[in-house]
Amino acid sequence: MDLNLIKKLVKILETSEVTDIEIEENGTKIKVAKKVRVAPAMQAISAVPSQPATVSVQQKEDSKPVEKKATEESAESNLHTVRSPIVGTFYRAPAPDADPYVQVGDVVSVGTVLCIVEAMKLMNEIESDVNGKVVKILVENGKPVEYNQPLFLIQPM
Repeated sequence: MDLNLIKKLVKILETSEVTDIEIEENGTKIKVAKKVRVAPAMQAISAVPSQPATVSVQQKEDSKPVEKKATEESAESNLHTVRSPIVGTFYRAPAPDADPYVQVGDVVSVGTVLCIVEAMKLMNEIESDVNGKVVKILVENGKPVEYNQPLFLIQPM
């Protein structure tokens, strides 16, 4: 792979909002990524400093009718949203053969581990910041998550 191409990729990364670029050419794969800063309020949730970015996936918004969206938003307005403090991979359990940390309907308290977000081979436990009942799990196990992406909906108690 051409060194000038790599330098151009780094410059693109520095001057844009893109967090990483991955290119494969003739069996050679290169990935260039920049660090993403985590907001101080979100650091308390993960208790881990900012991590380098990993693969990002953009989610498409559903094309639901406006009335249905308005109904869902009003129903979810009283729910607390737990968001990802970092970019990484979402895991519901500590190991592939282990039981998930929480299920829909489980009652959680402040500090209860809800999931793990893996970033650069570091397993970051995401804890609940409210007492309540898990109403919805918004991400599938093993899927990539973005910074500030909603992970759980919790009904405060």
